[in-house]
Amino acid sequence: MGKIKQVIVVRTDLQMGKGKIGAQVGHACVLGAEHVRKSHAEWYQEWWSVGQEKVVLKVSGIKDLQDVKKHAIDLNLPWSEVTDAGHTQIAPGTTTCISIGPAPENLIDKITGDLKLL
Repeated sequence: MGKIKQVIVVRTDLQMGKGKIGAQVGHACVLGAEHVRKSHAEWYQEWWSVGQEKVVLKVSGIKDLQDVKKHAIDLNLPWSEVTDAGHTQIAPGTTTCISIGPAPENLIDKITGDLKLL
């Protein structure tokens, strides 16, 4: 099966504070893990058993985030999108980040291998 990881891709154009970014990434991790637990139980179990590797990467805006999501869809990888409720720093309905996986690292890297760490 190979190494399993989860990647969270965050928009930097929103100028979210560190706490806000942490909360959004947390939402993405949980949403993504639950999705994969139900849809790809074998990937989830492998990921869970070896420490739940997560990597947080950045994109400059919504277009780049949508491109990443489209590529995940094209490769049939599980993804989850975080849309903010708008209670604090940003407008309601704003997409802040997405998760890809947990899924095989070699497949995720085809999508996110060129992105920079947040």
